[in-house]
Amino acid sequence: MRPRRLTLKITPMKLHIIYTVSGMFLSKKRYDSWHEIQHEYPDYKASLGPWSIEETEEFLKQEYPGIDPLPSEQVGDFIKLTDTVRDISFLQSTSK
Repeated sequence: MRPRRLTLKITPMKLHIIYTVSGMFLSKKRYDSWHEIQHEYPDYKASLGPWSIEETEEFLKQEYPGIDPLPSEQVGDFIKLTDTVRDISFLQSTSK
């Protein structure tokens, strides 16, 4: 008898952008609805997603053209981490 082949189904990572009164976050966590996110974040305002890595980067790039570090850096660094949530950084220029 031949051994059975084990097949793994790899699903692409999906991200949420979560807006709260206190900040803006990226999340890898799987949510079935925005109600779950609202329950998890007491100061919840809105959320977007789930989106692919590319869709998330493109949205941040289009909506926040001055974002620094760049969306590709922030999202790229985040997906390498084991953390499920990360704040989105908006460094402000010190020049006037």
